[in-house]
Amino acid sequence: MKKHFVAAALLGFLFQFTYFRSSTAKSVLINDRYRNERSLDSTLAGSVRIDEAMEHLNELQRIATAANGTRAAGTPGFNHTLDYLTNYLSANTNFKIIKSFFHARDHTLKHDPILQSSIGGNVTNHTYSEDLSLSEFFKVRYSTSVNFSNFIPITVIPNVGCSDADWISANPPASGLVALVKRAGCSFIEQSMLATKFNVAALLLYNDGTSANRMSPMIVRLGQNNTIPAFSLSFSLGERLVNAAQNPSNKASVRIVITLMNDKPFPIGNICADTPTGDPTQTIVIGSHSDSVHSGPGINDNGSGSAANLAWAVAVARLFQTTTYTKYKYRLRFCWWGAEEIGLLGSYFHVAQAQNSTVVGERLTDYVTYLNFDMLGSPNFMFGIYDGRTAENDTTPLAIVGSYKISEVFRDWFIRQNLPWDFVEFGYGSDYAPFLIQGIPVGGLYSGSSEIKTQEQCDRYDQFLGQGKCGMINVDHDPCYHKACDSIQNINVFGYEKMIQAGAYTIESLARQPDLKSWLYS
Repeated sequence: MKKHFVAAALLGFLFQFTYFRSSTAKSVLINDRYRNERSLDSTLAGSVRIDEAMEHLNELQRIATAANGTRAAGTPGFNHTLDYLTNYLSANTNFKIIKSFFHARDHTLKHDPILQSSIGGNVTNHTYSEDLSLSEFFKVRYSTSVNFSNFIPITVIPNVGCSDADWISANPPASGLVALVKRAGCSFIEQSMLATKFNVAALLLYNDGTSANRMSPMIVRLGQNNTIPAFSLSFSLGERLVNAAQNPSNKASVRIVITLMNDKPFPIGNICADTPTGDPTQTIVIGSHSDSVHSGPGINDNGSGSAANLAWAVAVARLFQTTTYTKYKYRLRFCWWGAEEIGLLGSYFHVAQAQNSTVVGERLTDYVTYLNFDMLGSPNFMFGIYDGRTAENDTTPLAIVGSYKISEVFRDWFIRQNLPWDFVEFGYGSDYAPFLIQGIPVGGLYSGSSEIKTQEQCDRYDQFLGQGKCGMINVDHDPCYHKACDSIQNINVFGYEKMIQAGAYTIESLARQPDLKSWLYS
């Protein structure tokens, strides 16, 4: 659960950055694009226009405002965002634009779910919280909506519910009842498929309590085609219900209410735009997600990445039209993924399609590297660089090596610009995940969300930016993360411009490598 932000603190913080949002500052920032490119160590970085990126963000704000304050996947605001991106690319580049669509389901709750148990006639309301350490039960991704009008009896599935035999031996039989299943060696999806096969009314998956970090409810993701309601339970609640159900006189039963924003499949679009030159079998992919959460317009998350991506694409197109700028050896593919906020669905869909493709330029083997940009304009910003060394242990070692080399390129730009920077860990919560899992070196920038800016970090930023320019200590990097206030007013223009320039520098640096593959893997 994200912390609420004190209004007085927010006003004080916004006042600190009034300089960066004033009309005078805007003029300075716009004129600043004409500076000598050598001051930014990159022609592309010197060509990207912060005023253009801000205009894109203003347009995304207008789209959200006209669509009930959101650009979430499956809403008119999302569809209009795709139209804007496509139309702008068509009007301002000669890139090949590719749209691909797939169907998805949302898992966003309309309101907190309800779980009540009845044991021996005593009814208990169980605790739900977004903080797993405080919660007795938790939502399950791709559960369906349900509203039990009555209490439904529980049946405990013997062993761990990973085989037909476990379900057949359940007493009473599972059909029409709520199945209680312990976390097991098989996947949650396998357990849910068996639950569906045996016609349960709902599925309760509880943690196994085998260690201190296996006591709370689990983060559970079922398949997109799941058709049953489900909850994740703590070990304590699971054991309590198991013990109660083993005594028939308790008449152990539960009542469940789950109301989703939209649990019917709806179309989602990805957009990619390819440079007309460069080797398609050696492609650099630059990606950002185009959707917001339901609760807000998503101007920082991730309008900021979407707008930067659009600004880079147009800047490259402009440079390619000049006779003095040498075109890249590699093809660039700029992509905007749909439905990141409901499970990285767009990027996973794209990677799966590329894995199965036999078309030259569309195969996963044609991708040399992937750069991800998700949240670049946080008001209490950090200059965050994904640290390639923090990839999970099962990541291909060469992908870790290549990812760290990309990290160093980003870092070196901030050092050369006499700016502070922070390495941040890969958390597999953004669209780089499917690429990295498949062994493709990845990198990217991130200005922070619900992490707290520390005293140490603030002192370090002040050393580089000037006293009092670090922002707010002990406050989230983005107090409006996943909230309605993630609007155009939530962007720190100064920090955003530096992130856009750093991204442009790295794109150009990789695209100028004589042998990018060898360099990444050396």
